[in-house]
Amino acid sequence: MAISKISLSQTGPSFSRIVHGVWRLREWNYTAQELLRLINYCVDLGITTFDNADIYGNYTCEQLFGNALILESGIRNKIQIVTKCGIRLKSENRPENNIKYYDTGKTHILRSVENSLTMMNTDYIDLLLIHRPDFLMNADETAEAFNLLKKEGKVLHFGVSNFLPHQFDLLQSRLDFPLVTNQIEVSVANLEMFENGVVDHMQKLRIAPMVWSPFAGGRLFTENSERMDRIRTAMHDIAAEFENTSIDVIALAWLLNHPVNFIPILGTGNLDRIKNSIRAEEIILTPEQWYMIWIASKGGDVP
Repeated sequence: MAISKISLSQTGPSFSRIVHGVWRLREWNYTAQELLRLINYCVDLGITTFDNADIYGNYTCEQLFGNALILESGIRNKIQIVTKCGIRLKSENRPENNIKYYDTGKTHILRSVENSLTMMNTDYIDLLLIHRPDFLMNADETAEAFNLLKKEGKVLHFGVSNFLPHQFDLLQSRLDFPLVTNQIEVSVANLEMFENGVVDHMQKLRIAPMVWSPFAGGRLFTENSERMDRIRTAMHDIAAEFENTSIDVIALAWLLNHPVNFIPILGTGNLDRIKNSIRAEEIILTPEQWYMIWIASKGGDVP
Protein backbone atom coordinates (compact mmCIF):
# COMPACT_ATOMS: atom_id res chain seq x y z
CA MET A 1 0.00 0.00 0.00
CA ALA A 2 1.32 3.42 -0.98
CA ILE A 3 -0.08 6.92 -0.83
CA SER A 4 -1.22 8.54 -4.08
CA LYS A 5 -0.01 11.71 -5.82
CA ILE A 6 -1.90 14.97 -6.23
CA SER A 7 -1.36 18.12 -8.29
CA LEU A 8 -1.18 21.26 -6.17
CA SER A 9 -2.94 23.29 -8.84
CA GLN A 10 -3.85 23.18 -12.50
CA THR A 11 -0.28 24.12 -13.42
CA GLY A 12 1.49 23.05 -10.24
CA PRO A 13 3.74 20.13 -9.35
CA SER A 14 2.61 16.65 -8.39
CA PHE A 15 3.25 15.94 -4.71
CA SER A 16 2.56 12.96 -2.49
CA ARG A 17 -0.90 13.11 -0.87
CA ILE A 18 0.83 13.23 2.51
CA VAL A 19 4.07 15.15 2.99
CA HIS A 20 6.85 14.46 5.48
CA GLY A 21 7.94 17.50 7.48
CA VAL A 22 11.39 17.80 9.03
CA TRP A 23 11.06 20.87 11.24
CA ARG A 24 11.81 18.72 14.31
CA LEU A 25 14.72 16.96 12.61
CA ARG A 26 17.33 18.45 14.92
CA GLU A 27 15.47 17.03 17.95
CA TRP A 28 15.50 13.50 16.52
CA ASN A 29 19.33 13.32 16.71
CA TYR A 30 19.53 11.12 13.62
CA THR A 31 22.82 10.42 11.95
CA ALA A 32 22.91 11.20 8.23
CA GLN A 33 22.62 7.48 7.48
CA GLU A 34 19.62 7.10 9.79
CA LEU A 35 17.91 10.05 8.13
CA LEU A 36 18.60 8.59 4.69
CA ARG A 37 16.91 5.36 5.80
CA LEU A 38 13.91 7.40 6.96
CA ILE A 39 13.75 9.22 3.61
CA ASN A 40 13.88 5.93 1.70
CA TYR A 41 11.26 4.44 4.02
CA CYS A 42 8.93 7.33 3.20
CA VAL A 43 9.63 7.03 -0.53
CA ASP A 44 8.76 3.33 -0.43
CA LEU A 45 5.39 4.31 1.07
CA GLY A 46 4.82 6.87 -1.67
CA ILE A 47 5.61 9.82 0.60
CA THR A 48 8.05 11.54 -1.73
CA THR A 49 7.59 15.19 -0.75
CA PHE A 50 9.59 16.70 2.12
CA ASP A 51 8.86 20.02 3.81
CA ASN A 52 11.67 22.16 5.22
CA ALA A 53 12.48 25.82 5.93
CA ASP A 54 15.61 27.89 6.24
CA ILE A 55 14.95 28.64 9.93
CA TYR A 56 14.04 25.11 11.07
CA GLY A 57 16.22 23.77 13.85
CA ASN A 58 17.65 27.24 14.40
CA TYR A 59 18.97 27.24 10.82
CA THR A 60 20.28 23.66 10.94
CA CYS A 61 17.63 21.33 9.45
CA GLU A 62 18.37 22.07 5.81
CA GLN A 63 22.00 21.07 6.28
CA LEU A 64 21.06 17.94 8.22
CA PHE A 65 18.72 16.99 5.38
CA GLY A 66 21.39 17.70 2.79
CA ASN A 67 23.92 15.59 4.67
CA ALA A 68 21.62 12.62 4.16
CA LEU A 69 20.90 13.30 0.50
CA ILE A 70 24.58 13.39 -0.41
CA LEU A 71 25.01 9.79 0.81
CA GLU A 72 22.94 8.27 -1.99
CA SER A 73 23.31 9.15 -5.63
CA GLY A 74 19.92 9.42 -7.30
CA ILE A 75 17.79 9.90 -4.19
CA ARG A 76 17.24 13.57 -5.09
CA ASN A 77 15.49 12.52 -8.31
CA LYS A 78 12.96 10.49 -6.31
CA ILE A 79 11.79 13.28 -4.03
CA GLN A 80 10.35 16.80 -4.06
CA ILE A 81 11.78 19.42 -1.73
CA VAL A 82 9.71 22.25 -0.27
CA THR A 83 11.44 24.98 1.69
CA LYS A 84 10.53 28.43 2.99
CA CYS A 85 12.11 31.81 3.55
CA GLY A 86 11.09 35.25 4.77
CA ILE A 87 11.57 34.94 8.54
CA ARG A 88 14.78 36.21 10.12
CA LEU A 89 15.44 34.75 13.56
CA LYS A 90 17.49 36.16 16.37
CA SER A 91 20.02 33.34 16.55
CA GLU A 92 23.63 32.55 17.29
CA ASN A 93 23.68 31.17 13.76
CA ARG A 94 22.59 34.56 12.39
CA PRO A 95 24.31 37.12 14.63
CA GLU A 96 23.33 39.93 12.25
CA ASN A 97 19.68 39.57 13.34
CA ASN A 98 18.98 41.54 16.51
CA ILE A 99 15.30 40.57 16.65
CA LYS A 100 12.93 38.14 14.96
CA TYR A 101 11.30 39.85 11.99
CA TYR A 102 10.08 39.29 8.43
CA ASP A 103 11.99 40.06 5.26
CA THR A 104 10.61 39.39 1.77
CA GLY A 105 13.00 41.72 0.02
CA LYS A 106 14.72 40.55 -3.15
CA THR A 107 18.18 40.43 -1.59
CA HIS A 108 17.10 38.30 1.34
CA ILE A 109 15.07 35.87 -0.78
CA LEU A 110 17.94 35.33 -3.23
CA ARG A 111 20.48 34.90 -0.45
CA SER A 112 18.21 32.51 1.43
CA VAL A 113 17.65 30.32 -1.64
CA GLU A 114 21.36 30.18 -2.44
CA ASN A 115 22.01 29.06 1.12
CA SER A 116 19.21 26.47 0.98
CA LEU A 117 20.62 25.00 -2.24
CA THR A 118 24.06 24.73 -0.67
CA MET A 119 22.83 23.29 2.63
CA MET A 120 20.63 20.65 0.97
CA ASN A 121 23.19 19.69 -1.69
CA THR A 122 20.77 20.27 -4.54
CA ASP A 123 20.68 22.32 -7.73
CA TYR A 124 17.01 23.21 -7.47
CA ILE A 125 14.07 23.54 -5.09
CA ASP A 126 10.74 22.11 -6.20
CA LEU A 127 8.67 24.62 -4.24
CA LEU A 128 9.65 27.81 -2.41
CA LEU A 129 7.20 29.39 0.02
CA ILE A 130 7.14 32.78 1.68
CA HIS A 131 6.93 31.60 5.30
CA ARG A 132 4.76 34.35 6.80
CA PRO A 133 3.02 37.48 5.56
CA ASP A 134 5.43 40.40 5.69
CA PHE A 135 3.69 43.67 6.55
CA LEU A 136 6.47 45.52 4.69
CA MET A 137 6.29 43.27 1.62
CA ASN A 138 6.92 45.12 -1.62
CA ALA A 139 5.08 42.73 -3.94
CA ASP A 140 6.97 44.00 -7.00
CA GLU A 141 10.32 43.28 -5.35
CA THR A 142 9.27 39.85 -4.10
CA ALA A 143 8.04 39.03 -7.61
CA GLU A 144 11.38 40.14 -9.06
CA ALA A 145 13.14 37.60 -6.87
CA PHE A 146 10.71 34.87 -7.87
CA ASN A 147 11.08 35.67 -11.56
CA LEU A 148 14.87 35.54 -11.38
CA LEU A 149 14.92 32.27 -9.46
CA LYS A 150 12.49 30.71 -11.93
CA LYS A 151 14.47 31.95 -14.93
CA GLU A 152 17.69 30.51 -13.48
CA GLY A 153 16.00 27.16 -12.77
CA LYS A 154 16.85 27.33 -9.08
CA VAL A 155 13.18 27.16 -8.02
CA LEU A 156 10.54 25.36 -10.08
CA HIS A 157 7.36 26.53 -8.31
CA PHE A 158 6.36 29.18 -5.79
CA GLY A 159 3.74 29.58 -3.09
CA VAL A 160 3.08 31.13 0.29
CA SER A 161 2.40 30.05 3.85
CA ASN A 162 -0.07 31.45 6.38
CA PHE A 163 -1.40 34.04 3.93
CA LEU A 164 -4.93 35.43 4.00
CA PRO A 165 -6.77 35.67 0.67
CA HIS A 166 -6.02 39.37 0.11
CA GLN A 167 -2.33 38.81 0.87
CA PHE A 168 -2.20 35.87 -1.55
CA ASP A 169 -3.95 37.89 -4.25
CA LEU A 170 -1.58 40.85 -3.83
CA LEU A 171 1.51 38.78 -4.54
CA GLN A 172 -0.24 36.85 -7.32
CA SER A 173 -1.15 40.14 -9.02
CA ARG A 174 2.55 40.84 -9.62
CA LEU A 175 3.42 37.43 -11.10
CA ASP A 176 3.06 36.09 -14.64
CA PHE A 177 2.87 32.52 -13.32
CA PRO A 178 0.53 31.15 -10.65
CA LEU A 179 1.32 30.57 -7.01
CA VAL A 180 0.63 26.87 -6.48
CA THR A 181 -0.23 26.56 -2.78
CA ASN A 182 -0.79 28.22 0.57
CA GLN A 183 0.57 26.23 3.51
CA ILE A 184 -1.79 26.79 6.43
CA GLU A 185 -2.55 25.46 9.90
CA VAL A 186 -5.66 23.28 9.93
CA SER A 187 -6.74 20.42 12.18
CA VAL A 188 -9.79 19.05 13.93
CA ALA A 189 -8.84 21.45 16.72
CA ASN A 190 -8.07 24.46 14.50
CA LEU A 191 -10.98 25.52 12.31
CA GLU A 192 -9.98 29.15 11.75
CA MET A 193 -9.08 28.73 8.08
CA PHE A 194 -12.59 27.48 7.30
CA GLU A 195 -14.08 30.62 8.82
CA ASN A 196 -11.73 33.36 7.59
CA GLY A 197 -12.12 32.59 3.90
CA VAL A 198 -8.78 30.90 3.26
CA VAL A 199 -10.15 27.42 2.51
CA ASP A 200 -12.87 28.82 0.24
CA HIS A 201 -10.27 30.98 -1.52
CA MET A 202 -8.11 27.95 -2.23
CA GLN A 203 -11.07 25.96 -3.55
CA LYS A 204 -12.10 28.89 -5.74
CA LEU A 205 -8.63 28.91 -7.30
CA ARG A 206 -8.50 25.07 -7.49
CA ILE A 207 -5.36 25.09 -5.36
CA ALA A 208 -4.60 22.31 -2.87
CA PRO A 209 -3.39 23.87 0.40
CA MET A 210 -0.63 22.18 2.35
CA VAL A 211 -1.47 21.75 6.03
CA TRP A 212 0.95 22.11 8.92
CA SER A 213 0.21 20.85 12.43
CA PRO A 214 -2.59 18.44 11.38
CA PHE A 215 -2.58 17.01 14.94
CA ALA A 216 -2.69 20.45 16.60
CA GLY A 217 0.98 20.24 17.50
CA GLY A 218 0.41 16.95 19.33
CA ARG A 219 -2.23 18.47 21.62
CA LEU A 220 -4.78 16.17 20.07
CA PHE A 221 -3.14 13.30 21.96
CA THR A 222 -1.82 15.01 25.08
CA GLU A 223 -3.99 17.95 26.08
CA ASN A 224 -6.36 17.41 28.97
CA SER A 225 -9.26 19.75 28.34
CA GLU A 226 -13.01 19.48 27.90
CA ARG A 227 -12.74 20.42 24.24
CA MET A 228 -10.01 17.90 23.40
CA ASP A 229 -11.90 15.21 25.30
CA ARG A 230 -14.96 15.90 23.13
CA ILE A 231 -12.90 15.74 19.94
CA ARG A 232 -11.13 12.52 20.96
CA THR A 233 -14.42 10.89 21.94
CA ALA A 234 -15.99 11.74 18.58
CA MET A 235 -12.97 10.41 16.71
CA HIS A 236 -12.84 7.22 18.78
CA ASP A 237 -16.51 6.62 18.00
CA ILE A 238 -15.85 7.07 14.28
CA ALA A 239 -12.64 5.00 14.37
CA ALA A 240 -14.63 2.10 15.84
CA GLU A 241 -16.59 1.97 12.58
CA PHE A 242 -13.39 1.20 10.65
CA GLU A 243 -11.26 -1.86 11.31
CA ASN A 244 -7.92 -1.30 13.08
CA THR A 245 -8.12 2.48 12.87
CA SER A 246 -6.72 4.98 15.36
CA ILE A 247 -7.67 8.59 15.97
CA ASP A 248 -4.55 9.94 14.25
CA VAL A 249 -5.71 8.24 11.05
CA ILE A 250 -9.21 9.70 11.52
CA ALA A 251 -7.72 13.17 12.04
CA LEU A 252 -5.89 12.88 8.72
CA ALA A 253 -8.90 11.37 6.96
CA TRP A 254 -11.00 14.32 8.17
CA LEU A 255 -8.63 16.57 6.21
CA LEU A 256 -8.31 14.32 3.17
CA ASN A 257 -12.10 14.05 2.83
CA HIS A 258 -12.51 17.79 2.32
CA PRO A 259 -13.02 18.85 -1.35
CA VAL A 260 -10.29 21.48 -1.20
CA ASN A 261 -7.76 18.58 -1.26
CA PHE A 262 -5.73 19.37 1.84
CA ILE A 263 -2.18 17.96 1.82
CA PRO A 264 -1.21 17.19 5.45
CA ILE A 265 2.40 17.43 6.61
CA LEU A 266 3.55 14.81 9.12
CA GLY A 267 6.16 16.05 11.56
CA THR A 268 7.25 12.73 13.03
CA GLY A 269 10.29 10.49 12.86
CA ASN A 270 8.30 7.50 14.13
CA LEU A 271 8.25 4.90 11.36
CA ASP A 272 5.10 3.16 12.61
CA ARG A 273 3.18 6.44 12.71
CA ILE A 274 4.36 7.33 9.22
CA LYS A 275 3.27 3.94 7.87
CA ASN A 276 -0.04 4.13 9.71
CA SER A 277 -0.78 7.56 8.25
CA ILE A 278 -1.23 6.34 4.69
CA ARG A 279 -4.32 4.39 5.82
CA ALA A 280 -6.10 7.73 6.03
CA GLU A 281 -6.52 7.85 2.27
CA GLU A 282 -8.68 4.71 2.45
CA ILE A 283 -11.05 6.16 5.06
CA ILE A 284 -14.14 7.67 3.44
CA LEU A 285 -16.13 9.68 5.96
CA THR A 286 -19.81 10.42 5.49
CA PRO A 287 -20.85 14.08 5.82
CA GLU A 288 -22.44 13.10 9.14
CA GLN A 289 -19.19 11.66 10.46
CA TRP A 290 -17.23 14.70 9.25
CA TYR A 291 -19.64 17.05 11.00
CA MET A 292 -19.62 14.96 14.18
CA ILE A 293 -15.98 16.01 14.58
CA TRP A 294 -16.73 19.62 13.62
CA ILE A 295 -19.52 19.83 16.22
CA ALA A 296 -17.29 18.24 18.89
CA SER A 297 -14.59 20.79 18.12
CA LYS A 298 -16.97 23.77 18.18
CA GLY A 299 -18.82 22.54 21.25
CA GLY A 300 -22.27 23.04 19.77
CA ASP A 301 -24.48 22.25 16.81
CA VAL A 302 -24.09 23.99 13.49
CA PRO A 303 -26.49 26.95 13.05
